[in-house]
Amino acid sequence: MLLTNELRTHLRRNADLTAQRERDHKPVVKFFTPDASATWLFTELAPDQDTLFGLCDLGHGTPELGYASLSEIQALRGPLRLLVERDRHFRADRPLSAYAEEARQRGRIVA
Repeated sequence: MLLTNELRTHLRRNADLTAQRERDHKPVVKFFTPDASATWLFTELAPDQDTLFGLCDLGHGTPELGYASLSEIQALRGPLRLLVERDRHFRADRPLSAYAEEARQRGRIVA
């Protein structure tokens, strides 16, 4: 399971706060493909419980802020057929905009 109830609650709370006013949240969760180069840092989860917002890096050198489907990410498999995993040790130390700026400069998410 990629998202625990606690993570879902935190992501939803961020989405609710953003709806009230613009906020630059710290990423709550990091997903990655263990057998490929894709990485995601998410800050928010929409009320539909499937649409995530954050920094998306599919390993092509062009990370970008945007939306992704949790159900689609859960269904992804890398070249060795491994599923996407959550980095259980990830702890954000800065807002998403700082990760995005560094990712643009380096062509990949560095977290």
